[in-house]
Amino acid sequence: MTQNQFGETHQNMHTGTVPQQMNHGGHEVFDIHEVLSGVIATLNQAMILRPHVKDPELLDILDRQYRFTLDEYNITVECFKTGMDPSHPTSSYKMKQGNDFVYGMKPSQPKKPMQNANEINDEMISGFLLGSAKANASAKTMSALESTNPVVRRVLADSVPNCIEMAYELSIYQNKHHYYQVPQLAQQDMQSILNAFATVGQPGMPNHTVQ
Repeated sequence: MTQNQFGETHQNMHTGTVPQQMNHGGHEVFDIHEVLSGVIATLNQAMILRPHVKDPELLDILDRQYRFTLDEYNITVECFKTGMDPSHPTSSYKMKQGNDFVYGMKPSQPKKPMQNANEINDEMISGFLLGSAKANASAKTMSALESTNPVVRRVLADSVPNCIEMAYELSIYQNKHHYYQVPQLAQQDMQSILNAFATVGQPGMPNHTVQ
C-alpha cells in the first residue's frame, strides 16, 4: 500500500465514506456470496435436468425461468461489484399458469428416494426447480435485510417477488398433475380460524410532548 493509499484509507475510516464499489458491509458480502452461489447452483441444476424433461409445458417453464434467473444473476453481480445501478432495472417475472388450485387428497403411491438415475421424471424435476425457487426467495430476503448498499438491497428486494412467482408457477404445475396435493380443513374448523381475528379502527393517540 502506497503512502497516498494509506492516507485515503485512513481518511475514509474517519469520515465514514468509502469508494462506491466498496460500499458493502461485511455481513452483506458474505450473504450475497451465498445468494449468488445459490443462483449459480439453480442455473446449473436446470441445465443438467433439461435433457430429462418430457412434458413440453414443464420445458417451457424451465426455459423461461432459466432465462429470467440468468438475467437477474447478471444485474446482481453488476451492482455488487460496482455498488452502482446495474445496466437495467429488475424485471417482473410473469407466469403463464392460472392460479386455480385443486384441493383435496387422492390415493397415491408413497414417496420414496430414487434408486436409479433412470427413474428421474417430470415430477422430480419440477420438485427440484420448486425447491430452488423457494431457497432463493429465502436467501435473497435475508440478504436484503443485511445489505447496507442501497442499490444491492433494492435489486435483491425486487428479486424476491420473482422467486415467489416462479415457485407459485411450479407449485400450480405440480398440483395440476397431482404431484402436489393440497388438503383442506373441515369447513367448520376453517370457518372458526377465519373468524378468529377482527379488524379495528385507528385509535386516537394521546397527546404526548417529547421532553
